[in-house]
Amino acid sequence: MTLPTTSTRKQHTTERATILIVEDERAIAEVVADNLRDEGYRTLVASDGPSGLERWRAERPDLVILDVMLPQLSGFDLCRTRRTEGDATPVLFLSAKGHPEDRVAGLRAGGDDYLPKPFHLPEFLLRVENLLRRRGWGGEHGASAAASDTALRFGGHTVDFRSWTASLADGRTELLSERELKILQLLSSRRGEVVSRDDILDAVWGDDAFPSSRTVDNFVVRLRRLFEPDPARPIYFHTVWGVGYRFTPEGEA
Repeated sequence: MTLPTTSTRKQHTTERATILIVEDERAIAEVVADNLRDEGYRTLVASDGPSGLERWRAERPDLVILDVMLPQLSGFDLCRTRRTEGDATPVLFLSAKGHPEDRVAGLRAGGDDYLPKPFHLPEFLLRVENLLRRRGWGGEHGASAAASDTALRFGGHTVDFRSWTASLADGRTELLSERELKILQLLSSRRGEVVSRDDILDAVWGDDAFPSSRTVDNFVVRLRRLFEPDPARPIYFHTVWGVGYRFTPEGEA
């Protein structure tokens, strides 16, 4: 698991969101909890499905980090139980199973996001931050940012992060790859800002592979071909030479 014992960045919040971690591997639970506390969050930990269900009901957390393969009650069944009880708390599934069908199963069980193990800390923290915005946490955007956590709309296009599909302005529907989605999520979460190629590589690829900055360029070319009216003259995905990319969903020539 690509997680240091202390986090690499600090979240600038004045309130403390409560995050419940349901994870049966003690070492992983401790490291995840330590990093979240370093980010300023309050953490709760449960080590199996029944105790996780009990703590979820009793503590009413703002976010649940939920392992899939838990003793006695799986993460999927735990999430389904709370959803049938009317609880809409955001859920981030963690699992060693990373195939697309596993992610689909997690979303069908009521999850809001799904992250395969091993995962990279900056990506994990970004996903936590994005999900908490849906509960009104995370700074100036607050609850109004909820729609951007599951869907991105710009230029007549709609990207559904949960189904991995893009409904394009010309009526076509395209299935996006995992890394295309991750790049879109990262750029849209920092819209208007310049995001370096190194930051993109760190958040999207982590330590799982060793691509070059040219790899990032190739993925952006693909996104331009899908979303730009004229890929040769982009108005959404801008190159900042020698640094990285900037995303402007309102369009900017």
